[in-house]
Amino acid sequence: MRNTHDACHIAVPAKDLDEAVEFYVFGLGAKLARRYDDRVTFDFFGDQLVCHLSDDVPEEAVMYPRHFGVSFAAAEDFDRLLRLVEHRKLRVLAGPALRFEGTAEQHRTIALADPSNNVIEFKNYDDPRLQF
Repeated sequence: MRNTHDACHIAVPAKDLDEAVEFYVFGLGAKLARRYDDRVTFDFFGDQLVCHLSDDVPEEAVMYPRHFGVSFAAAEDFDRLLRLVEHRKLRVLAGPALRFEGTAEQHRTIALADPSNNVIEFKNYDDPRLQF
């Protein structure tokens, strides 16, 4: 099915493309791939994230039912992200926290909100086989 050359495509609304670039590139370290008048495309941890200019953005950052993010297989990568979030003072919606403590599904998590109130969750499972 999917190989290392494939990318998951995620599209979200953005009220301001400059703010989106500031958050995703200079905040999270995503790579800017393309920019047009109505959208901006990023290499978001190996997947394609597109922020489409829109007036229809969430009024507030709410985790459920819609969010996206990355499940890190390596604890070191999650730790590196936590340090980046703290250093760059990114907007944290929830966490960092430990979920399902004491179970096979135990994992660490943090949820961020971008400038358009899209919610991004980052995780690291103790057992990386359970990230799917």
